[in-house]
This record gives sequence, structure tokens and C-alpha cells, in this order.
Amino acid sequence: MGRFIEGCDRREQVFLPACIDDYVAEDNPVRVVDLFVDELDMTSLGFADAASTGRPGYHPATMLKLYIYGYLNQVQSSRRLEREAGRNVELMWLTGKLAPDFKTIADFRHDHGVAIQAACRRFVLLCRNLGLIAGGTVAVDGSRMRAVNARDRNFTPVTIRRRMEQVDASIARYLGMLDTADRQEGDAAALRTARLTTRLDELRRQMRDLEAMERAVAASPDRQISLTDPDARAMASAGTGTGMVGYNLQAAVDAGSHIIVAHEIINLSHDRTSLAKMGRQARAATGTDTLTVLADRGYFSGPEVLACEESGIVPILPKPLTSGAKADGRWGKQDFVYQPETDTYRCPAGETMTRRFSNIEHGMTLHAYATPACRSRCAVKANCTASLERRIKRWEHEEVIEAMQARLDRMPGAMRVRRRTVEHVFGTLKDWMGRSHFKTRRLENVGTEIGLHILAYNIKRAIALLGVPNLMAAMQG
Repeated sequence: MGRFIEGCDRREQVFLPACIDDYVAEDNPVRVVDLFVDELDMTSLGFADAASTGRPGYHPATMLKLYIYGYLNQVQSSRRLEREAGRNVELMWLTGKLAPDFKTIADFRHDHGVAIQAACRRFVLLCRNLGLIAGGTVAVDGSRMRAVNARDRNFTPVTIRRRMEQVDASIARYLGMLDTADRQEGDAAALRTARLTTRLDELRRQMRDLEAMERAVAASPDRQISLTDPDARAMASAGTGTGMVGYNLQAAVDAGSHIIVAHEIINLSHDRTSLAKMGRQARAATGTDTLTVLADRGYFSGPEVLACEESGIVPILPKPLTSGAKADGRWGKQDFVYQPETDTYRCPAGETMTRRFSNIEHGMTLHAYATPACRSRCAVKANCTASLERRIKRWEHEEVIEAMQARLDRMPGAMRVRRRTVEHVFGTLKDWMGRSHFKTRRLENVGTEIGLHILAYNIKRAIALLGVPNLMAAMQG
């Protein structure tokens, strides 16, 4: 055939360098992993020390290097790490040509979860000491991630009711088919009757199992049970029929460097109770006295905003517009002006609304304001309320919400900053995981797994900011 580039003869003798260090370039990211782990105090982080008896084990530094390398290169499976350790030159350089078996690799991640997450926090501290983290502003967001639990192995009152209705419909259909078979004669009809009877028995057994599961779900604290991963929970999403069973990853990302400064894995399907906690963790990680936290409206909660203010954290997030009056085309609460000097509201018609009474709803003290003009002389009442009078409810700490709204008005691009800061982080992590789910089960083990993902992400981010040679020089300086 025509002219092509030809390879060498497989039987030709080749004299390769005897030093494995020659195969790893000076700007290879694996050198950062090696230096970072070697600088760690493994005992203070919580890694197990060497056993005094029995066969010596692998040093925890070697195992940690193996895992960090795996997550840097999208190799999270212990079996795949075992194969890579025996054929990958970079891993041979990193581990000294040691090749632990997959069980040893998996056990290390299982047994050292707390220490691995401490190592993740230690790298954030390193980035802070190197000046990579500005620390003034962070963006907080949450993302649902799939667990090792299929949707049909998760049970809630709604799913159980739906499945019982499906089984009832199937039983009715098979009973009708059985009546038809009974009216027929011959061997084929007898076989059909036996098959239908067996199927009906299976459906009735499924119904008994569902009834037992319904009682178990009713007795569970959050009225939900997952069979494969007991800690995984159903996570709703905006798309119809696109929910999943998994966990909710909370992350706080520095707005300047895009380094993840704090994270937490939870099994709640909402973000409403995570704002203050993530803000405090981010402030501790960045070492700043005052921290601005950007979040979306899914984090909005009056008590959470108040907790941030009391902790020296400045939250900026939009308040959801949930007014039923506004949806019906009438005036919403934002059309009424609060007058703090007199503790009254001025309605759009110019009338003064005074405080009438107070009550407690969802643990929050709310004051109700109204005006007698609604009952007599208001000419624009149709634009305001369909009731006898319009009432405005005000939380006792509403001033913190109003101050936050004023900050948001002065910073119209805040939500764009939040999106470009934090949302690509979740896209990157999910891209590394591929179409798969978490490799581990239970909340504690999933936390360890996501900690390794985030440590790998932060290492890549630091390398992108400084480069391997400069980062290593800074780490050694």
C-alpha cells in the first residue's frame, strides 16, 4: 500500500532508562500529589499508625497518594486502581511500584474517612496560606447526586400508594383473563389457567409486601425508606419524572479562585437549612472576620438569614415571590411600605395600617397589620383583597430581610457572579463521575468519597492558577 508511518519491531531490543523518575516530567501533576502528602502529619490527621505485630501494612501516605491520583484521573474504583497500580508508570513512581489489592484499597477509604476529609481541609488551608483564596466572597449552592439505590428501591407514602394502585389494576386484569380462560377447554386453556394463577399469587404477595412496607414507612422518622443505601433519600428536581434517589452536596466556592473552601454532604432534598452552616464553615476556612455569601432563592429562610447576620456573615440572596394575591393580579406585600418610626404600614391607597395582633407560625413571631378603611371607604379594595380586610404579616426580625434586599438591589450582578462561580464546579464533579453514581453507601462513606473528589478538584484548580513548578516551590517555601 501507500506510504505510512511504521512502528518498530516488537521483538527489537530496547534499552530503557533504569530510573523510573525519568518517566515523570517535572511539570507532571503527580509530583504535586507526592509533595502534598509527604508534607502531611498523617498521625495528627487521624490515619492509623503501623501495627506492632503481624504482617506490616501499607503506609497510609502511599494509600492516600494512590487515591488522590485515582480521583485526579477519574479512576475511583478500587479494582481499577489495583490494575492501574500494576501498569501505570506514574503510579509506579508515586507508590514506589507497590500494588495493593483492591480489598486493601477499598478498606483504606472505608476505615479512614475522617482522616481523608481532614486532608481535604488541610489542602484548603494550604491554598489560603499561599494566598490563592481571597476570602471576601463565596458562592454557595447545592446539587443532587445519585446514590447506589434505584428509584424502585426507595419507598415513600406516595410511591407505595402508586405501586399499590398498579398492583390492584394488574390483579383486576389477570382476574378478567382468568375468567376468560375458565370458559375455554383443552390442554392449552389448562396451562393458561395455571400460569395466570401463579401470576396472581405473585401479585398478591407483592401487595402484602407493600402493605408491610407501608407500615414500616409510617413508623420511620422521615416517612421514607431506601433498601440498598439506607441513608439515601428521594431528591425532587424541576423536570417531571426526573427525580433521583441520592444525596445533596453543599459547596461554598471562593469567588476569586473558584476553589471549594467548604463542603458537606446531606440527605435533605432542600437547601433551606444550610445557609448559615455553610457560611460559618466557609468563614472558618477562609479565616476572614466578615464574609459575603451569595446563594440562590432555594436557600431563603428568615431564621437562616438572621443566623448569618448574628455570626458576622453577610448573606445576599433573592426572596421567593410566593404571594397568592400577586399571582391573582392584586397588590402584593412589596406594594405596602413599612414605616419603622411608627411601626405601621402605608397601603397603596394611602391608608395607615397599624399592628393588630401577633402570633407564632413555624416557630417565628409574626405581627399582623390592618386598617379599618378596608371595611368602609376604600375605593380600590378590588385591587387589594377579596376578603373583608387586607392583613400584612411582618416577622419580628423582618429588618434583616429588608437589609439583605437592599444589598441585592445595590449589587444587581450578584446572581450572575454566583452562577459563574459555583455552578461549573458541580458540572465538573459530575463529569468526572460520569453517568455513574457514588461507589459507596451510607452518608459517612459518601462524605469520604466526595471529599476525595473535592480534594482532586482543588489540586487541579491550584495547578491551573500557579502551574506545577510554582505550586511546588510555594509549598516548599
